[in-house]
Amino acid sequence: MTYIALEEAFSIPGPDAGTPPWARNTHRTRPDVMKDWARRLADFTAYRLPEMDEHGVDIQVLSLTVPGIQAYTDVAEAVSNATAANDYLAEAIANEPDRFRGFAALPMQDPKAAIAELRRCVTELGFVGALVNDHTNGSYLDEPAYEDFWTELETLDVPLYIHPSIIAADQWHVMEGHPELRGSMWSFGVTVAGHVLRLLFGGVFDRHPNATLIVGHMGELLPFHGSRMDSRYLVQESLWPLKRMPSEYLGSNILITTSGVTSPAVLEGAVLALGADGIMFSIDYPYESTASAVRGFEAARLSDADREKIAHLNARRILKL
Repeated sequence: MTYIALEEAFSIPGPDAGTPPWARNTHRTRPDVMKDWARRLADFTAYRLPEMDEHGVDIQVLSLTVPGIQAYTDVAEAVSNATAANDYLAEAIANEPDRFRGFAALPMQDPKAAIAELRRCVTELGFVGALVNDHTNGSYLDEPAYEDFWTELETLDVPLYIHPSIIAADQWHVMEGHPELRGSMWSFGVTVAGHVLRLLFGGVFDRHPNATLIVGHMGELLPFHGSRMDSRYLVQESLWPLKRMPSEYLGSNILITTSGVTSPAVLEGAVLALGADGIMFSIDYPYESTASAVRGFEAARLSDADREKIAHLNARRILKL
């Protein structure tokens, strides 16, 4: 089996490393785990390629590790560091052009600059899309300032991958006294899912019907909420009436990856909810194990055709590989 993995992180060595120092290790991760992640994030060949080879991962689509450019409050600094990060990634890809592709890091602090950088990365550097780490200083992508950005995504015909941020947009009382709930255990998934629903119910995909959004971690479990969204939509007064039922945007405009979710049962359920055409394999390297990701995928009860689609064919189609 050949795999293409879409949510695979890298970091930039050095004192800045593409992320402000204050934004690093804001969660309760064990120091030994952080140390292992750090050496794997900064590497492209010593650890990454052998692990890919061992488990049949043909291509990793690389993106700047969380929280990336979204952590900057200074606009000029965000623009400058996005350019530097993308140039760094382009060089890494050029060294291994058969094994790596790239998602652009974008300075959403300045929507016009983000559009220009997206265009440069796709048309000049050969990147296959972009990845944004949830909100940018509390701003969400359904806001009017980003309308032209969605138009540009349609024009370039590339997807946007939305990823969690380690920087909370606000504080939730439900998590007070329970730091284990912050981050990848729980808050990452629900905050990104909320962002995706803002886009859906804000009519972004009605105004931009050719836009493609990719959501990791099995769609932050949104596929399993589709029928509930539909039933509640029918009884509510909506600010922006949709052209389709909410669940119909899942698997069409909104695609998902398996990153970080290794349960065969959950994958089987996602196929039933969305159809295999809306799902792509991912690992979440180095935060998750390639071996576990592949083992969980191979244990799922899927048809041969669906398995090939999810493992690599959908990614080749969506990313034009």
